Amino acid sequence: MIDALTSLPIRSLPTADGRLAYRETGSGPSLVFLHGGFVDHRMWQEQLPAFAPSHRVIAFDARGHGGSDNATGPFRPVDDLAALLRALDAAPAVLVGVSMGGATAVDCALEHPELVRAVVVSGVGTSEPVFEGPWELDVFAAQGQALAAGDAAAWVDAFQRFTAGPHRDLAEVDPGVVRRVREMALGTLGKHAPGEPDHRVPVTATWERAAGIAVPVCAINGALDSPDHLAMAHRLTGLVRDGRTVTVPDTAHYPNMEDPARFNARLTSFLETV
Repeated sequence: MIDALTSLPIRSLPTADGRLAYRETGSGPSLVFLHGGFVDHRMWQEQLPAFAPSHRVIAFDARGHGGSDNATGPFRPVDDLAALLRALDAAPAVLVGVSMGGATAVDCALEHPELVRAVVVSGVGTSEPVFEGPWELDVFAAQGQALAAGDAAAWVDAFQRFTAGPHRDLAEVDPGVVRRVREMALGTLGKHAPGEPDHRVPVTATWERAAGIAVPVCAINGALDSPDHLAMAHRLTGLVRDGRTVTVPDTAHYPNMEDPARFNARLTSFLETV
């Protein structure tokens, strides 16, 4: 499956502020995969070929990640997604996102509902995250200290704690998954300079507006993800009109990478209902 992904050409969509990189394969209803923060579309390498026989599958790199250009001015990730869907005539689409990508998917259902057929999230609620647990706050503190010291390797070490989750050591995670997350995270870090401004413009009042989301929403969570990530996903599915939650056992923040067979099966079951 890895070769099936890397054999697909990387295409680019020009925007007013640089280009967005994406890969596309298959035909049928649109299924769009949105990666987590600091990684890129390659985290979906087991999903694109698996769903291409039944869907038009698209995975793109968010601005400032992977092969997409960095922002030079204010932007909203949700508007980049909307621009891609419109330019590719890929709407309405089922949007599938882990972490940051899931938040963007929810934002799209709020800001551009005509483009969305259903939403799948993993380890996230909306783009206004709530982190208050001691384990999660300790990870963010370690990341902040590493950034302040200019130590990219230490930052990635802290970031990888989410790959394992709070219940395991990183040594208990598939080394291939650990390596891939590290490569993607270092690639994203390498695109940015210390002190670079964050041009992202937030979508606001997302939790208050979530109850108005009319399309089905499914959370496919890693059972070993952090409590805050799981709580946000459960909160989201409890707020929307048609929400459901399933888990992938023995996985944390990247269930699609750790156990693609079970993740794909759960996603397939959801797709059959929408």
